[in-house]
Amino acid sequence: MSNTIYLEYTFTVTPLQPGADILIAELGEAGFESFVEHATGIQAYIQKKDWFSGLLDDVEVLRNTHFTIEYVHKEIAEENWNATWEQNFNPIKVGDQCEVRAPFHEKSNVAYDIVIEPKMSFGTGHHETTHMMLQFILDTDFEGKSVLDMGSGTGVLAILAEMKGAKSVDAIDIDNWC
Repeated sequence: MSNTIYLEYTFTVTPLQPGADILIAELGEAGFESFVEHATGIQAYIQKKDWFSGLLDDVEVLRNTHFTIEYVHKEIAEENWNATWEQNFNPIKVGDQCEVRAPFHEKSNVAYDIVIEPKMSFGTGHHETTHMMLQFILDTDFEGKSVLDMGSGTGVLAILAEMKGAKSVDAIDIDNWC
């Protein structure tokens, strides 16, 4: 294991939306690698070697008068983030028809059982947008239709569309965790 040291920034954002989304986008451009959303804002992580004085100067939302954003930061020891995340991965159920689970979870009695190897990417169903889209797909007739899942993460939406009868499914993502 390498000696990668991270800085953890905890941002409190008011109003939370769309402030947190804008902040995540701008921090991503500045070099932050990962984000965790919470009830009052976000946590953002950057490798210490990538941090420099003035890094946050180009994060315009920090100076935007429509938002109040406060932050603190600390250095954190190296940890296998993916292993930690996987340990806390729980299956999700969408209505009574669909479940998204990891291979190590027991199968439940649903019409659409989607097994995803959990990684730190979108597509586990835990994000409310993914969950909402899974519900939409369950409520929509996909028989014989073509589907493009852009920014697919794990491909869970494309998988469900194919299970629902889509004749052609393409799923694209640039994230190397997928």
